[in-house]
Amino acid sequence: MGGSIRAVKENAEALVVATKEIGLEVNADKTKYMIMSRDQNAGRTHSMKIDNSSFEWVDEFKYLGTTLTNQNSIQEEIKSRLKSGNACYHPVQNILSSSLLSKNLKIKIYRIIILPVVLYGCETLSLTLREERRLRVFENRVLRRIFGPKRDKGTGEWRKLHNEELNDMYCSPSIVRVIKS
Repeated sequence: MGGSIRAVKENAEALVVATKEIGLEVNADKTKYMIMSRDQNAGRTHSMKIDNSSFEWVDEFKYLGTTLTNQNSIQEEIKSRLKSGNACYHPVQNILSSSLLSKNLKIKIYRIIILPVVLYGCETLSLTLREERRLRVFENRVLRRIFGPKRDKGTGEWRKLHNEELNDMYCSPSIVRVIKS
């Protein structure tokens, strides 16, 4: 562990030197560092002094709209993506259940408006089974709204579609498959 902190400090020192050589200066107030490790205490020195500047240690930060954590946990990022997806879903949920629009048009609305928001930055995600399940639950909720209930042939009562039925009706790859690809 001490080696990784030493390596971070050496890299930061090299960065400061290289920027000075070309006439630039590293802004210590805007520069933070993080060490990614399964060890809870990795890199917790709180600040690193280099050339009269102090760089703050952080355990997470947002980079290009994606939250990165020191333990490479994606739970918060998935929660944030699903929250954004729900924010897009709620305004159009009545449209998705409308009988005035075709199922194909409703699927296009889902794929064009809602899905990109949830998938933003997904190329950095390595999903756990728990996170895959959360994503599938979200997608199935939207698809149930699109396809509506089904009348049971035996009893004549309306019921929710089963997950397998949703997968059969939705001809596109699932949200989890898109992320994995």
